[in-house]
Amino acid sequence: MTTNNYLQLGLYLVVLVSLVKPLGAYMAAVFADSPNRVLRIGAPVERGLYRVAGVDHGEDMSWKRYALAMLAFNVLGLLVVYLLQRVQQWLPLNPQGFGAISPDSALNTAISFASNTNWQGYGGESTMSYLTQMLGLAVQNFLSAATGVAVLIALVRGFVRKTSNGIGNFWVDMTRCTLYVLLPLSLLLSLVLVSQGVPQNFKPYENVPLLQATTQTEAVKNADGNPLKDADGNAQTRQSPVVEQSLPLGPAASQIAIKQLGTNGGGFYNVNSAHPYENPTPLSNFLEVLAILLIPAALCYTFGKMVEDRRQGWALLATMLVIFVPLLLACTAAEQAGNPAFTSAGVDQLASAAQAGGNMEGKEVRFGVVNSTLWASATTAASNGSVNAMHDSFTPLGGLVPMSLMQLGEVIFGGVGSGLYGMIAFAIVAVFIAGLMVGRTPEYLGKKIEAYEMKMASLVVLIPCALVVVGTAIAVLAPAGVAGTANPGIHGFSEILYALSSASNNNGSAFGGLSANTPFYNSLLGICMFLARFPLAIGMLAIAGSIAAKKHVPASAGTLPTHTPLFIVLLASTVVIVGALTFLPALALGPIAEHLSAFGH
Repeated sequence: MTTNNYLQLGLYLVVLVSLVKPLGAYMAAVFADSPNRVLRIGAPVERGLYRVAGVDHGEDMSWKRYALAMLAFNVLGLLVVYLLQRVQQWLPLNPQGFGAISPDSALNTAISFASNTNWQGYGGESTMSYLTQMLGLAVQNFLSAATGVAVLIALVRGFVRKTSNGIGNFWVDMTRCTLYVLLPLSLLLSLVLVSQGVPQNFKPYENVPLLQATTQTEAVKNADGNPLKDADGNAQTRQSPVVEQSLPLGPAASQIAIKQLGTNGGGFYNVNSAHPYENPTPLSNFLEVLAILLIPAALCYTFGKMVEDRRQGWALLATMLVIFVPLLLACTAAEQAGNPAFTSAGVDQLASAAQAGGNMEGKEVRFGVVNSTLWASATTAASNGSVNAMHDSFTPLGGLVPMSLMQLGEVIFGGVGSGLYGMIAFAIVAVFIAGLMVGRTPEYLGKKIEAYEMKMASLVVLIPCALVVVGTAIAVLAPAGVAGTANPGIHGFSEILYALSSASNNNGSAFGGLSANTPFYNSLLGICMFLARFPLAIGMLAIAGSIAAKKHVPASAGTLPTHTPLFIVLLASTVVIVGALTFLPALALGPIAEHLSAFGH
């Protein structure tokens, strides 16, 4: 790696960390129980929304009622998105005349966006109408992100409150997150993206003549639309001229802003942020990748401020960075080293000329290796899943990093809200381990961690792990699962493992060589996405309810400080060890084996 590489990565981290405190403090004010200047500004709009919805915003919900409201609201949103896709051909704002989405694909997409995963087995510009994109997908980008933050805030209240049966009001938390945090940030980022050339309109696609005409190979079909075959049984083809190109337009900027800020990741266009209309300039690229980690990082400060010990928030952020930065550097170094296939093929001169900038396969030349690996690491550290390069084209070790970041449970920043409450689950496990070492009942933030909390935290940690390994085994054993791989052998296994890791941790990115828009994968991945989101949120709400009912225990000489470098190392080690014990065998069969094979060992 060069000095320039380090400067680019360093600039990103400096800007990110510098924004943590102001945004985190603002969000702490948004979710405060007592009135303040921030809440007074939007109070009329907020109260009006509650009246229209018929919501009792003064109710202090128990954890079970909070969980029921959260689950019912998200399932209802899921059904609305499914219905929109199935009837979009009869609805307005469909200038291209797209038809209904197949039932399995529509259900997969509905679960995907409701669970903040945004796995996409379709190409947006060739499948979804403008209305479906806006009213269905973009709305869920806001609501799924707000749901994650609401669950986190309820958990924080559990630590703050003493002998309380309530943990807040789901409707209030979700409304405030959307109204005061997500909408203002999205509006600001949308305007900047429009200024950089991202479309925001309702125009039909425009056909423009090519500067240089070309030809394409297409299948010869009969009058019924069936492919014709020659005497040997091979499909007949012909060359047809291509003299124009269709340029997809639409309300893209508004959806791109929230898909980054809400760690959703679903692209308006098929190749996501590698598309020049979705990510046209170096400035748009920097702001979009910054937006991925902005809210998850700032929520660490929000957490510390709300529990009245900012050191706790900084400790969690430091834990995330301790894991994230080395993996980011490893991914960049692996891609900067280039593709060993050139050398093994005996074409050293070609390797030297073609790989001066590193492994550029699947990457935009305008972004280069560093901006591609930074995005790949950030998007998989958070449960974002957007891409500006094709992860399937990374070197084996370069692709290992984003896969590993997902398999750690999406707690290294993670999704907005969900990443931090996942890290807190690991913190509960870590203090429990420390308590076993010294023979004391573990405590975290003045609350005793007992059997119930430990059981819930263990489920939250282990459910995604189980979904990945069981789902991968099913896909590998099923003929329909293997049929979707574009590359047989080691890399084909990596494609399957990556897909299940992505779906089971609500990430949404993919090794693009896997053809996943099939009934088999739509069903399997849909189940994984649902189970990786809502049971975990309910488990954390159960912990919130349990600890809210407990008395505060003053710190004593035997209490483990949870803001020190020692605890940061313990927490980071817990996260890494759980991930390594679970996934190292699978990784050894996939990217590690592929790396050893590529280097001829």
